[in-house]
Amino acid sequence: MNNIKDIVNLEIYPIDTSSDFLKDCKKKLKKDSVLQLDNFISSKSLSKIQNEGNQLHPQAYYCSQNHTVLLNKKNMDLKLDDPCNVEVLSNKGCVPHDLIPISSDLIELYNSLVFQKFLENVLDIKKIYPYKDTLSSINYNYYEEGQQLGWHFDNASFAITLMIQSPDSGGIFEYINKGRNYEKNYIDKKLIGSVLKDEYPVNELSVKPGTLLLFYGRNYLHRVTAVTSQKCRILVTLNYNLEEGVSLSENARLTFFGRLK
Repeated sequence: MNNIKDIVNLEIYPIDTSSDFLKDCKKKLKKDSVLQLDNFISSKSLSKIQNEGNQLHPQAYYCSQNHTVLLNKKNMDLKLDDPCNVEVLSNKGCVPHDLIPISSDLIELYNSLVFQKFLENVLDIKKIYPYKDTLSSINYNYYEEGQQLGWHFDNASFAITLMIQSPDSGGIFEYINKGRNYEKNYIDKKLIGSVLKDEYPVNELSVKPGTLLLFYGRNYLHRVTAVTSQKCRILVTLNYNLEEGVSLSENARLTFFGRLK
């Protein structure tokens, strides 16, 4: 099992020592709604994780679902053309936490107090906790040719991802840093409608393998475009909670993993 210094490029990203670096990260995330740290994972560790991800790929559970931007089904009380009632498609494969080897660098990183403290500082959160259930804390996500993540707002206030393998084409992360204020119960339906019709300019991120991405997905509309190559897109999500002892909902576990435990 590796130490955090063997996993993270600490010379580039001194998450363990530099208060100025932490302040810069926090400032950028607050300003742009997204923090992109290229080459966050060392080349040696990335190679190990890529091999692990490809070995686990055959065990992925694949799901396909139609959903609105609020991750709901159609609401018959709303007009069918209401921007918050238009369904989009998301489909992918997922390997849950309990199939990831205990010796994995991902588990070492996820459990690292140095990494957790970095996240807490940058996200301006008092404390983060792992999921209580055995499936949801770390997930490999696989997007095969033709698969995508439709436009949506996250249920969680923040997302933490690691890009493991990029496709040869497609699979682009797109977002707009506006559209909703969850805390004030406000949503810009006109803007959302324009985005869904491809009539609004969106931001694109070129995310390379080894990149750590922090993103405020609850208030900002985002998607991953369809992969258009035989080489699949592999992304790891590092999932934490703001409260201790929380499990992912049974419905979500059945949807993404095909089982409850």
